[in-house]
Amino acid sequence: MSEARRVLVWQWGRRGAGPHIAAALAAGMRAIPGLQVALSLSRQAEILTAEVPPACEYPVDTYDGLKGFIIRLLTAPLSRSRLTRRLRASAPELAICAMPGPLDFVMAAAVRHAGGKVMVIVHDADAHPGDGFPFQMWLQRRLCRGADVIATLSSHVEARLREQGFGRVPILQTTLPPMHYGVAAPQAHDGPIRLLHFGRLLPYKGLDLLAEALTIIGPRRDLLVRIAGSGPASAELDALAALPNVTVENRWVPEEEVGALLGWSDALILPYREASQSGVAAAALAAGRAVVATRVGGLTEQLSGTDRAFLCEPTAMGLADAIRALLDHPPPPVAIETDPVAPWRDMGADLLRQMSAAGR
Repeated sequence: MSEARRVLVWQWGRRGAGPHIAAALAAGMRAIPGLQVALSLSRQAEILTAEVPPACEYPVDTYDGLKGFIIRLLTAPLSRSRLTRRLRASAPELAICAMPGPLDFVMAAAVRHAGGKVMVIVHDADAHPGDGFPFQMWLQRRLCRGADVIATLSSHVEARLREQGFGRVPILQTTLPPMHYGVAAPQAHDGPIRLLHFGRLLPYKGLDLLAEALTIIGPRRDLLVRIAGSGPASAELDALAALPNVTVENRWVPEEEVGALLGWSDALILPYREASQSGVAAAALAAGRAVVATRVGGLTEQLSGTDRAFLCEPTAMGLADAIRALLDHPPPPVAIETDPVAPWRDMGADLLRQMSAAGR
């Protein structure tokens, strides 16, 4: 088929990277000449409360908590019918799920009833320990089986999907563009290197490895470490909080604070035990910050195009050596990309070309 000219991008999460990615992709695809693009977000999405919220043509009530989810599940047929009527009026030829969630089957069914095709961008082929929601992967796999095409953000995820038997559905591959949060350009300074670990504080994020690595390094006047994000209380967080020059902020970081948090840092550290790709790494690159990361999953692939990455094995000693390398040879400040839309425009155009080439 020829490339779609009317596109809907949707993501119905309330917080975190999902709505941000959907809004960025929609903004990027709006920059493609001749393309009509609409965005659907949850009315409860944190990003819609921003000082300058993204244009959202299809706001949808989702839920707050388990009770709200059950109500939405029971009323799903009615929601689908309403969405179908709205979509028939705008007639999107393609709807892109920017990151799967628990209610996406409603939108996917409405799109199909309205005569459109469905693309699902899969970020993770398997659930990370402690992450996600019950039945997350079961729902995602059902969504993918009914999709016209799947897109992944790394060859690591693509290979895993093929192992799971998704080869019958065309699988496209792209990369996660830099994610901008309005961060100021990094500035040279005479103080200690400010190292930031940001995101959900879960077991697979390697907080135990980070605590061990910092213990190996020992106290240094040229290093400050800040851990910021939300997660369950753990021995790893206690161990980090007890180390000198380390602060732990176990709290949800609202969308409007992310830019300032990244702006505080000189470098981000991703001591992950496993990963598909990382929104934190994408935000770090957009902000011109260096990245210390373990060679796991798709991280090596994601960071291979930058000379500001310090990659290491997923061990305490490997992390300690990488942190020392950063301290001994910190990369100079760099200018930040002034056009945050262009990489997402290119991603969207590439997905449309690949889908057309696959005959979908």
